[in-house]
Amino acid sequence: MSSALTDGELTVLGLLVEQPRHGYELERVIEERGVRAWTALGFSSIYYVLDKLAKRGLIEATSAPSSGKSRATFRATVLGRELCAAATRDALTTLTPMRARVLIAMANSPGLSDADVVTGLTRRLEALREELLDVQAARCRQAPLPTAASAIFDYSEAMLAADISWTETTLGTFAKETAMDKYDIKKVHRVLYSPPSKEFTVVDVPELRYLAVDGRGDPNTSAAYANAIEALYGVAYALKFASKKALGRDFVVGPLEGLWRADDPSVFITRRKETWEWTMMISQPDWITDDMVRTAIDNVAKKKENAALGDIRLHTLVEGTCVQILHIGSYDDETPTLDRLHNHYLPDSGLTFNGDHHEIYLSDARRTAPTKLKTILRQPVKTA
Repeated sequence: MSSALTDGELTVLGLLVEQPRHGYELERVIEERGVRAWTALGFSSIYYVLDKLAKRGLIEATSAPSSGKSRATFRATVLGRELCAAATRDALTTLTPMRARVLIAMANSPGLSDADVVTGLTRRLEALREELLDVQAARCRQAPLPTAASAIFDYSEAMLAADISWTETTLGTFAKETAMDKYDIKKVHRVLYSPPSKEFTVVDVPELRYLAVDGRGDPNTSAAYANAIEALYGVAYALKFASKKALGRDFVVGPLEGLWRADDPSVFITRRKETWEWTMMISQPDWITDDMVRTAIDNVAKKKENAALGDIRLHTLVEGTCVQILHIGSYDDETPTLDRLHNHYLPDSGLTFNGDHHEIYLSDARRTAPTKLKTILRQPVKTA
């Protein structure tokens, strides 16, 4: 028998069984009791429902003032009371159908990036928390409540709390997977980016790809060097955002790295920086293409002019066997370590130079005290 009444019809009929009411009073009670938290019943639909119930003989008008239908008072008929009681008994045993739209969204979510799913679930969580606060506020406004009304609020709060719990758990899972899927060269190649600081270690460096720009001169005073660093980071972040948006693949922008070269390697020990040639680099995931780099360069150039942008390229570096160590301290204090590497460790190990001196800057020099800077010193080698 309950199938003969929609949720909206049963709600309005129940309120009229409780006592005769006109349309505006029904709206007030529905609003005050927070009925819309558990049934879809808008103000404009109240009169539509009243018409349907009246045509079926379930309610009747007790008065129809000259001002019009808007103030007509309705009451339940005998038939309406009987049907309301039967439908209510049936509704007490009826399970709530699982038709939440979010379930359709989750079924379709593989077509979105994890970032989009996280954004959507975050907004859902905020809305659920706001709705729970609204229901709790409505309950407080009407306290103390009769047992039945209190049970209604209990149910609404329990359903919202359960939805909040589910959303928090699902959001946490997706956020964790998104973080795990984010490419980070320092984690993928942990051994290469976490050497000890007390002793030299030998590592095998695979082929890696970088954004790169070449230059010459003292990095402390060269305008070309400053331009190169600014251009590298600008393009690196443009690529990160473009990759995330277009491909749904995110990555952590890697640390600044530098290849340093000179005809005489001893200049690195004597710190004659004006004679240094350099290639500054930031690592890139293997899915970054030349076309993506060119587009990123163009986009950065539209925002700010920088002569170094025209020199940036996607560079593949193959270093192979290398010796490396972590240096802690200022860049100018690298001399003793490099002297030990060049004049003691390499000769004693039967090794010699096989490529450019490579430095990886794990610290931000703008925010880190010189004595706490962390720099990986890496030297490609071969058998002497």
